Amino acid sequence: MGYAEDLRTLATRCGVSTFYTGWDSLRHDVSDETLVDVLAALGIAADTEADVAAAEVMLNERPWRAMLPPSLVVIEGQTPTFAVHVPHGDPVTVWVTTESGRSVPAPQRDVWVEPREIDGALVGRATFEVPAGLELGWHTVHASTPAGSHATCTLAVTPPTLTTLPEGQRWGVAVQLYSVRSHASWGVGDLSDLADIADICARRYGADFIQCNPLHSSSPVTPIEKSPYLPTTRRFTNPLYIRLEDIPEASSLPVDDYRAMDRSARRLRRLDDDPNRIRRNRVFKAKMAALQDVFAVPLSPRRQSALDDFLEREGSGLVEFATWCALVERYGTKSPRWDKDFRDPATLESIVATLADRVSFYCWVRWICDQQLEAAQRTAIDAGMAIGIIHDLAVGVQRGGADAWALGHVLADGVTVGAPPDGFNQQGQNWNQPPWHPWHLAEAGYAPFRDMLRTLLRHAGGLRIDHILGLFRLWWIPEGRSAAEGTYVRFDHEALIGVLALEAQRASAVVIGEDLGVFEPSVQEYLAQRGILGTSILWFEHGPYAPIPPEQYRELCLTAVNTHDLPPTAGYLTGEHIRLRAELGLLESDVETEREVDERNRESILDMARDRGLLAEGASLPETVDATYALIARSPSRLLGVALVDTVGEWRIQNQPGTDDSQYPNWCIPLADAAGNVVSVEDLGSNARFDELVKAFLAR
Repeated sequence: MGYAEDLRTLATRCGVSTFYTGWDSLRHDVSDETLVDVLAALGIAADTEADVAAAEVMLNERPWRAMLPPSLVVIEGQTPTFAVHVPHGDPVTVWVTTESGRSVPAPQRDVWVEPREIDGALVGRATFEVPAGLELGWHTVHASTPAGSHATCTLAVTPPTLTTLPEGQRWGVAVQLYSVRSHASWGVGDLSDLADIADICARRYGADFIQCNPLHSSSPVTPIEKSPYLPTTRRFTNPLYIRLEDIPEASSLPVDDYRAMDRSARRLRRLDDDPNRIRRNRVFKAKMAALQDVFAVPLSPRRQSALDDFLEREGSGLVEFATWCALVERYGTKSPRWDKDFRDPATLESIVATLADRVSFYCWVRWICDQQLEAAQRTAIDAGMAIGIIHDLAVGVQRGGADAWALGHVLADGVTVGAPPDGFNQQGQNWNQPPWHPWHLAEAGYAPFRDMLRTLLRHAGGLRIDHILGLFRLWWIPEGRSAAEGTYVRFDHEALIGVLALEAQRASAVVIGEDLGVFEPSVQEYLAQRGILGTSILWFEHGPYAPIPPEQYRELCLTAVNTHDLPPTAGYLTGEHIRLRAELGLLESDVETEREVDERNRESILDMARDRGLLAEGASLPETVDATYALIARSPSRLLGVALVDTVGEWRIQNQPGTDDSQYPNWCIPLADAAGNVVSVEDLGSNARFDELVKAFLAR
């Protein structure tokens, strides 16, 4: 075998795809250059034939150099075996300490494996079994020899399948929270608005959940990132969504500070009437200034105890994030000290000592977010929702952001994630986010992933995982290469899905995976086995020759008409997505051909509505929108989603993938009706268009 073949063998062994099947159903071979770069991001040099040979030796020896596996994630009721490595001939004792404090011996199995010479010494392998009867949870495996060697690793026992989904078919409303303002919000929708939306949708229309955009945090200073899918951390909430007046201490502000807050509120509420653009930076800056004043108000003993409980629960992860915020506030994000001083523990400790008050402030801010999230979920459940708020988990985080700084040891360097070319983005996509390093994440016992999920699920009835295919494989793009020059890297999906299922089961939350795009059929089958819902979008449900009838959609699924990356249904029906992509130069084929194909596909869907008597010839645009919802209501899917933009007649797209601020105002479109008039939270309970769509939808 030559270098090229050996390189591809090594890549495959490391979970790096050497080819992939594209949206065009054709095989695409990955270049040697991409394979070398991606392997380098995994920490494996493969530039030469000698490098490849050395890497093979390293991979063969790596398990033998560790006493225990990096971590173990198993399914409740199953007792898989695992290897323990000790000097050949040495006895070893293995046991499990459970989360509840029990000590359970691990049975040894009589399996002979030839010892192996590692660095001149013989190493033996003993085989043990995960003890039977372990409860769901996070446990620790111990291994110890009489000579004094001792090692531990994390053991997660996960549910075979999630059992948190309510009985029967349920429906809810999908909301881009920042875009829906009220008469009391400061130019951007906030968590109090979220509570009110949930209350209205539950009591007035009978909805069982509100699915909102990611509420992840951005930078602590302006300008802040507009996209909710490109946060600085995925664990903590953006203070942009805080309602200042709902903080109990706000009413105790000194008179001058209260007047300053009130002036800011009145000035920013004028933005609520702007139908054209959301002004995040102005709102964020004003809110952070007001929050600093409220932070200075002493807490009551009861409130202080609640804050202390929050700080203890979130632990070092919160402190690290707050520290990053304080450093960015003081030094910015471009300081060369990030590469040296802020990564050296001793130097960082002395710097942080001078920022203790700012670290406390940023911890307090996340406590306020947590309290208002709790209030929103409680309001939703009290209003009669079976699920309540379904939060959204973005694929990744910003390069150079808080998670990239604090969790850099479990993120891959030199690559970003995205998507290969497809029918809607024919140049591919680069999301500019570093991926988890699959091996380092396992070595960390999946704790960073677990802790993020716990925080997100604490006040949630559900969690949508954007691009859940990324827990199976992710498209890695080496630095300096185009999105089309990447390749897929595989993850231990059984471990990641297991951790996700465990934390969701503990939180009594449903999980929805956005499983759109190109993937192996086994992905959907595996998700269904673990009780995780998939996603069906009306316009994308096509078989080889015709649309799939809604009656044949998956049961364990959230079915909706559209997504945030498509125009609202009114805009989609009129070809707004083709017009916009052509205008922005995002098409690689002739625009007329695109229009013809798009119209043919749309009509094939609408023909199904006509065949079922849901759509009359000559129907108006609103009636046609209603018919698409009546159509998905025929599906057996357990969850059905109604986009808030469709309930009010909006036609503008929130996000056009593949564009920047100079091309399109992504994530900055306020909620408006078909005539371009702002629709406020207060309008939703008496909105005639909302009422018409829901009646058509529920008439199934």
